[in-house]
Amino acid sequence: MNKVLVLGASGLVGRAIVDELMGEFDVYGTYISNVTSLPHDKQFLLGVQHVDKMKEIMDTIKPDVVISCLRGDYDQQFTFHEELARSIKNQNTKLYYFSTTNVFDGDYSRPYTETDTPIAESDYGKFKIKCENMLQEMLGEKAIIIRIPMIWGKNSPRLDLIKESLKEHKSIEVFSNLVCNHHLDDLLAKQVRFMIENDLRGVFHLASVDRMTQSQFYEQILQKLDIEKGILQYGLFLDKEDTAYFQIESNRHDIPKSLQYTNQDIISYLLQ
Repeated sequence: MNKVLVLGASGLVGRAIVDELMGEFDVYGTYISNVTSLPHDKQFLLGVQHVDKMKEIMDTIKPDVVISCLRGDYDQQFTFHEELARSIKNQNTKLYYFSTTNVFDGDYSRPYTETDTPIAESDYGKFKIKCENMLQEMLGEKAIIIRIPMIWGKNSPRLDLIKESLKEHKSIEVFSNLVCNHHLDDLLAKQVRFMIENDLRGVFHLASVDRMTQSQFYEQILQKLDIEKGILQYGLFLDKEDTAYFQIESNRHDIPKSLQYTNQDIISYLLQ
């Protein structure tokens, strides 16, 4: 049974991946504040500043797969991943690194695929590009880059914010001209499992496969909740009327259609 180490297993994406992989894989995980659903001897307190402890964990477990969903200070994250790459450079270990749509936030004029060159304006996007490049340079095809959009879940902060806004009668700001992707933690975890089981390599864009503006997505959620959309406060992204795209698309054909999801699939699953 292959050993999988999930870095950031207590976060939204990490939790879903752990739950999806347990039973078929020998799963270990790390956490910061909240413990995970893993057995006590298979989870470790680990922050991005704990590089030496990370090396000890790697030497002890000797994982076949490492999945990084880590968050934290950018400089510390970079150093952490650089040392992680060094520790597995001469091993058979594969690293699945979660990146973001923000690597393309320097130009909102169109959607982007895996073959497009990232261009970022935000510090977050620039940091993720730097990590992607470093990992690919050090590990080659053993570094699998997974770019994801906004992630939702039944217990996600985004859904909690909607429920809180409804409860307190607060308006929710949305953009009517921003086309963007979404994804769901549980569905993303199923795709990651497929990637591991089929040894898929390279750069992947995992997101909803259809187009919807941010305001339309929220309208659909409210409709499912039988709530009037008057709570939504509409605005224009970047104060411009032009359509903006915060959207990733895939030109790969590795992921089967049975594991590809629309925005409506995500909303239905989220609120079922």
